[in-house]
Amino acid sequence: MSVSVIIKWGGQEYSISSLSEEDTVMDLKQSIKSLTGVLPERQKLLGLKVKGKPAEDEVKLGSLKLKPNTKIMMMGTREESLEEVLAPHPENDDVVNDFDIEEEVIEVENREENLAKIARRVKDYKVEELNPPREGKRLLVLDVDYTLFDHKSCAETGQELMRPYLHEFLTSAYEDYDIVIWSATSMKWIDAKMKELGVTDNPNYKITFMLDSAAMITVHTPKRGVVEVKPLGVIWGKYGEFYNRKNTIMFDDIGRNFLMNPQNGLKIRPFMKAHLNREKDRELYKLSQYLKEIAKLEDFSGLNHKHWERYLSKRQHH
Repeated sequence: MSVSVIIKWGGQEYSISSLSEEDTVMDLKQSIKSLTGVLPERQKLLGLKVKGKPAEDEVKLGSLKLKPNTKIMMMGTREESLEEVLAPHPENDDVVNDFDIEEEVIEVENREENLAKIARRVKDYKVEELNPPREGKRLLVLDVDYTLFDHKSCAETGQELMRPYLHEFLTSAYEDYDIVIWSATSMKWIDAKMKELGVTDNPNYKITFMLDSAAMITVHTPKRGVVEVKPLGVIWGKYGEFYNRKNTIMFDDIGRNFLMNPQNGLKIRPFMKAHLNREKDRELYKLSQYLKEIAKLEDFSGLNHKHWERYLSKRQHH
């Protein structure tokens, strides 16, 4: 059964009908975020109660017994500055970030409710294709903040905060890979960032499409509660004839984003303090060589991207 609600906020009404009874309050908050720009942790939803208490994030919408088009008042303010809207600073995120707890990963990856959420994203999330997928290419999925540029430092232009070798890296990768950008922010920011960095209309490579936070899902993990992740299954479900777990690699500086696809994720060192590190950061330069090496393989699933540097130096010394 689908759940339809109307969110009243700032003198306007926003209709949401893309959720099901299996979705959670957190999924509702994510939908509200994509419509209003108010972050989930800033939202206070009035009238969503379970046994007289405000409903927690992991409560399923079905258990709230909402009538169709129930009106829900929201209190909350939108963050207007770029810094505030974008992801939390990884320095505060170390604890949440790294999971070497394989059994937890496997449990999350194969849980039925998570696979059902992916299936719904495949059905409902609209991908705006910028360039058609190319037959026989691998797939490279890239995070934005701290992966391609340092979004925390101050600068006159985005160019100053761009990670060194960005355009060379993308040009080289494009020979073997279709490139998808996926950021845990709104499409408006992603668009603005990519234009500012000169990625959108670069003559040397093309971006296949971009995904925003609305394509992410929330998963419940035994150790860290509810976290948001980027499930590659959304892309594989929509573009199964081109991409799958054997030909996809994803770079992100936040490890938990790979929870649903641990084998396909490569955790990149975050690029911060651009003014200090601009001269010495060679991560993208080295990673473009790694991508070249592994593009020779038919199947990535035997690789452990944690050891990408070791793999690269072995290949280069042969």
